[in-house]
Amino acid sequence: MSNNSSAAGPSNNIVKEQEMLLPIANVGRIMKQILPTNAKISKEGKETMQECVSEFIGFVTSEASEKCRKERRKTVNGDDICWAMGNLGFDDYSGPLKRYLNRYREIEGDRVNQNKVSTREELMEENLLFYNTSNIIRPPNESG
Repeated sequence: MSNNSSAAGPSNNIVKEQEMLLPIANVGRIMKQILPTNAKISKEGKETMQECVSEFIGFVTSEASEKCRKERRKTVNGDDICWAMGNLGFDDYSGPLKRYLNRYREIEGDRVNQNKVSTREELMEENLLFYNTSNIIRPPNESG
């Protein structure tokens, strides 16, 4: 009986670990957006990126959460994430992210005020604006 329970233990840990990671399909989709259309990504490459981005998100969120705890707030917001990015030394990213957040809030405010639904094209345009402004990731050429 103890052999069965010990065998179930590692399996449960793997499931819990998978729950802590971003879905690999989403990670792969984001990676493919940046690569040329004929490029391929190995399963190992996707899994490595999945672990890295999940760890990064946890790292930044933990810093933002600690700030909120010290300020006796329960909700982590976009400003807290931007602050955490800068506080952790990711200044090259925090500025563009803050601009993106402000623009997102403007669009959301306009959308709510005008009862209009943003089109997918507007959202894609905003994403490209963030990527181009931040110089973090450059979108692939439309022609290729």
